[in-house]
Amino acid sequence: MATKEVVAFGPFKDFIADGVRMGDTIRLSGSVSVDERGQTLHAGDIVKQARQAYAHIAKVLEKFGATMDDIASETLFVTDMGAVLGDQEKMGAFFGARAEAYGGNPQVSQSLIGVAELAAPDLMIEIQVVAHV
Repeated sequence: MATKEVVAFGPFKDFIADGVRMGDTIRLSGSVSVDERGQTLHAGDIVKQARQAYAHIAKVLEKFGATMDDIASETLFVTDMGAVLGDQEKMGAFFGARAEAYGGNPQVSQSLIGVAELAAPDLMIEIQVVAHV
């Protein structure tokens, strides 16, 4: 049986693990754009929310000794698909922020899922990843 290593440090650490590693697989809980008190940051701006979520992902991975390069797949849950895919400008801004987070065009599998709402009304995106080390 693989040993389970848990990282929990964010504002929801008392009831949600930020990430769990078993063997060579690291699974991260969905990351969102919140401050240290759990309050939504960048309401109405999905690009800034994505940047904040990716920054959190990088911090969690670092605690496991991993990096964004170790991510194999990501699932993006968005409340406004038009803010991501609405036109070339929006797509460019969103996927540009994603490329910044990865340091270039990410070589990961991706699912993009439209949802009615997330945990807080101002959240527009939640990003969940799986990494292998």
